[in-house]
Amino acid sequence: MQHQAVSPAPPRAGLPSGSTEREEDEVFLTLTVAGQGCAVPVLLVRDVLGPQAITRIPLAPAEVAGSLNLRGRIVTAVDLRLRLGLPPRESGAAPMSVVVEQAAELYSLQVDEVGEVVPLPAAGFEPNPPTLDASWRDVSRGVHRQENRLVIALDVDRVLAIG
Repeated sequence: MQHQAVSPAPPRAGLPSGSTEREEDEVFLTLTVAGQGCAVPVLLVRDVLGPQAITRIPLAPAEVAGSLNLRGRIVTAVDLRLRLGLPPRESGAAPMSVVVEQAAELYSLQVDEVGEVVPLPAAGFEPNPPTLDASWRDVSRGVHRQENRLVIALDVDRVLAIG
């Protein structure tokens, strides 16, 4: 994935001086895990990879799928299905890897599908609904209604808090 320089957005009419659209909208990469739409802040994403060879790590928690090599760096792979207590993928269904950086370390979030990069307006975020499953609630920083579906904005710190 190539990274492009992004220039600040010009101020929008009606916003206080010094405010920009970027303060209202955060850009996310959308993902799908077990049919549920979710998203991670694009600023944390370092790479998106297709199926990868993953080496199991002895004695690692079940949600740690193993490790992979990304251009000479060891990346810990976390299976989001197992992390959230969801059923495993069907045999033969290979996950996609969304590589995120957290505390100067790289982690691969194993997801079913990778969607697109979209801005999600801050005004559209809502707190977690009481009906949201507890496993999702534990790793969610809120939800965003997007056309005909609910997108869960993942808190990457909490997703990676394994143990």
